[in-house]
Amino acid sequence: MNKKILDYTLKVRFPITIFVIIATFAITYYVSRPERDGIGYEPDQPIKFSHRLHAGVMGIDCKYCHTEVTKSRHAGIPSVSTCINCHSVARRDREEIVKLFYYYETNTPIPWKRIHKVPDYTYFNHSVHVNSGIECVSCHGHVERMDVVSQIESFTMGSCLDCHREPHLKVPQFTENAKKGPVNCFACHR
Repeated sequence: MNKKILDYTLKVRFPITIFVIIATFAITYYVSRPERDGIGYEPDQPIKFSHRLHAGVMGIDCKYCHTEVTKSRHAGIPSVSTCINCHSVARRDREEIVKLFYYYETNTPIPWKRIHKVPDYTYFNHSVHVNSGIECVSCHGHVERMDVVSQIESFTMGSCLDCHREPHLKVPQFTENAKKGPVNCFACHR
């Protein structure tokens, strides 16, 4: 290889190639980030349930349906009988309520698709957070404004650590002197 070609390759082609590789990686990383983090995930559910109507307009507390949230690491998905508490009399003729009664009468759990999920290798306890005064909105967003619930926050290690280190930035009712969450590995990776 002659010196001119080698100089051209090192001075022009190599930097352009490196730039293209780095730019491609950066663009791919940032464009695909919401998908990797689950942000915007909004699956079709077996029954069209409006949180805007139930939690927003009607003001039903999250804990009425998600009964385990103060006692367990899981918030719990409402059973069909929880829905029937109201819908045994209310709006029975609506298409979605007819579906609800099918599940109730056949004693079949509603196959809801999970929206908010931390990785399987991570331990997360809802009751610890809720009983510490952290509102559902801090992680799940304003669900009471959503007809179709979607994930709006990333449940990455970085977002959890940010909140544990500086809870007052994410949870408005906490002050700068609020008790910080654990940041050691074994708190979440058990």
